[in-house]
Amino acid sequence: MAERRKVIKTSTPAEIRRTLGRISNMVLNGELDPKAANSIITACNAVLAGIRVDDQQRKLDELERLVRDSRR
Repeated sequence: MAERRKVIKTSTPAEIRRTLGRISNMVLNGELDPKAANSIITACNAVLAGIRVDDQQRKLDELERLVRDSRR
């Protein structure tokens, strides 16, 4: 029987938090190699950094729009 592919969700900080919890538990239970877990954690951190940059850019764009509108 073929092993089912595992999928992790990393679209939001909440999904990343849940994923990191699952990964930690899998390592503790011997279900996942710590080296593989470290790779996943590194990827989660990279995605989270990208989400933060996107959020900051969105806020900056909104502030710039508000300043531009207030000058009119």
